[in-house]
Amino acid sequence: MAKGILESMLRGEGHIVPHVQPMYRLSDNRLMAQEYLARHLDANGEAHPVGPILQDPTLRPEDRLFLDMKFLESTFQTLARTGEPTHLHFVNLEPVSLEAPGFWDSLPRWMGALPFGPEYVVMEFTESQGVHDLEALQGYANRLRSLGLRVAVDDLGAGVASLTHMARLAPDFIKADRSLVEQVQRRPYQAALLNALSHFAQRMCIGFIAEGIETLEELEAVIDADVPWGQGYILGQPWPTRPRPIMGPIAASAN
Repeated sequence: MAKGILESMLRGEGHIVPHVQPMYRLSDNRLMAQEYLARHLDANGEAHPVGPILQDPTLRPEDRLFLDMKFLESTFQTLARTGEPTHLHFVNLEPVSLEAPGFWDSLPRWMGALPFGPEYVVMEFTESQGVHDLEALQGYANRLRSLGLRVAVDDLGAGVASLTHMARLAPDFIKADRSLVEQVQRRPYQAALLNALSHFAQRMCIGFIAEGIETLEELEAVIDADVPWGQGYILGQPWPTRPRPIMGPIAASAN
């Protein structure tokens, strides 16, 4: 199924439909941000997650770049239609796109169409590929900040390199991976780690979000661990925005 979806997207068929998932401040249930997630709407109107395809290590870099650029363009088009900002907007960004001149050529145009300032947009670095050149990634993060954007590191706790990413990138936000949240109410070491990371983030003035909260028990344990923000199905499932056509096959990809 994933291969068929990928081939369909690379032929320029169907639509990209950004879905949004809320993030809440857990102390008062206030909506603080929304994360934009890639979905592909096929000819039958069925939505398919793009994330697992982008995380496939066998995916060609040029195909990954094409898909991520199309998702980014669709997401910024969606943001351009929003009104006055009431919360932050987290946009997933594959590191391969940071190496593409097409991304940096397109970014000013995307930002220029926004009805609000760039400080409301948080570029969320994913770790689906594994990043080997942290110094280069740090330079890209600084370049995004110079444009007024904020930076987040995703999946903290999913791999040993995650802590290195956090230390080197000095992000504005860090997100604890689902692996640190799952069954946390039964795992005291896990709860203690979440608590330690939360207090570290507070000391460094970094926003800290626990993602993948799926049960009431997990939510209560995350709150007990003093995690300020939360995201997950128990708090709100992703819902669709307006569909956007993919606009062209792989030959039209940005470089």
